[in-house]
Amino acid sequence: MAESSTRTVERALSLLAVICDGDGLTLSASSRAVDLSPSTALRLLRTLETSGFVRKDDDGGYRPGSRLIQLGAQSLSNESLAPLCRPVMEDLVAATGESVYLSVEGHAHTALYLAIVEGTHSVRHASWVGRTVPLDQSASGQVLAGRTPAEGYVVVERGVETDVTAIAAPIRSADRVVAALSLVIPSYRVAPADIERYGPLLVTAAARVSAGLGASTQGDTDV
Repeated sequence: MAESSTRTVERALSLLAVICDGDGLTLSASSRAVDLSPSTALRLLRTLETSGFVRKDDDGGYRPGSRLIQLGAQSLSNESLAPLCRPVMEDLVAATGESVYLSVEGHAHTALYLAIVEGTHSVRHASWVGRTVPLDQSASGQVLAGRTPAEGYVVVERGVETDVTAIAAPIRSADRVVAALSLVIPSYRVAPADIERYGPLLVTAAARVSAGLGASTQGDTDV
């Protein structure tokens, strides 16, 4: 019985590995890659999908799921991402006076606040580290969901909180969005000119971190 359970785990992990290495592999392609019958692969993939470790696209391809991305990002943050971001976040606070967050994708379509460097204003956003917010209601969430527009940053006014404006930019590793940097600001203190200045600052800051993770840099504004 133990050998059978171990074999099942090994097969599931092998499938998970090829899904991560591939680009939307189909059931037939993934089953061939690990030398499994399509029926066995389908059973394992359904289990992985239910637990959030893989997701199935509308075209039938399988990709890494939100749970896997969350665990990977959290592991990366514990070892290197948060310390790597800290100097960049401190530079952003020095340049703007506003609180800066590092976020990763959480479970069940949420963004998880992972770290903060608080702003220098007497009125500033209180720490939400450890809390999650819906992807579609937050600037960081939209970035993590891959919905960053051409200018490289997302602005959300009165999203999760009615009196707060958030601006976010993506951090990438191997061309994948793994985290987001964001400024979270009381809306009364944000003018259009501030957004035009803060957005490029975030893009460049996120690009600096991305370069440290092996992604190509974007933007040329100095923080």
